[in-house]
Amino acid sequence: MPITVLLVDDQELMRMGLTMVLDAHDDIDVVGEAADGAAAVQAALELAPDVVLMDVRMPIVDGVSATADIIAAGGPTRVLVMTTFDLDEHVLGALRAGASGFLLKDTPPEDLVSAIRSVAAGDAVVSPRVTRRFISRFLNDDVPPTRDPAVLEVLTDREREVLCLIAGGLSNAEIAARLYLSEATIKSHVGRVLSKLGLRDRVQAVVLSYETGLVRPGS
Repeated sequence: MPITVLLVDDQELMRMGLTMVLDAHDDIDVVGEAADGAAAVQAALELAPDVVLMDVRMPIVDGVSATADIIAAGGPTRVLVMTTFDLDEHVLGALRAGASGFLLKDTPPEDLVSAIRSVAAGDAVVSPRVTRRFISRFLNDDVPPTRDPAVLEVLTDREREVLCLIAGGLSNAEIAARLYLSEATIKSHVGRVLSKLGLRDRVQAVVLSYETGLVRPGS
């Protein structure tokens, strides 16, 4: 079965371009489009796509609010947000709302397709470059934790170490190399971290790491 995708962007030319890119792949099927957040929520509920490719800056209802509404509905649809700037202040809100990652609009087509496949498979798209710049922009050393660090007490020392590396944007393979462990072992650690903390994916793990003060920008 192909991956079904709903495109959400207020620019028609952008939607046309994305459709051309995605329709060139047999395993991806664009099932609908929306030009604002309100229409996106309605379309997502009606079509139940695997992935919503969501612009963040739109009229009527922005992508952050639309993402929150789609995730709150509790369906299987996952949201991948897109932004023009990697330091867009709206992106953190989208991640907190439950988005499974974000991309820049100048992302190469092959990377976009790969990201959609990853999100549809249950993974998250976390770019180390964008993650570090984004978090450093909006969370600085003078801001106290916004979540109680006690929530992390359920983790073992190794799991806490893995969470720190996830927050740095490292992949499972990179974490395995850093800790001299197998990738399968790291995958198990990541799964336990997400399960114990009640997190949906790695993106939420990154946000929680900074919100609890486990890691700080520049650390």
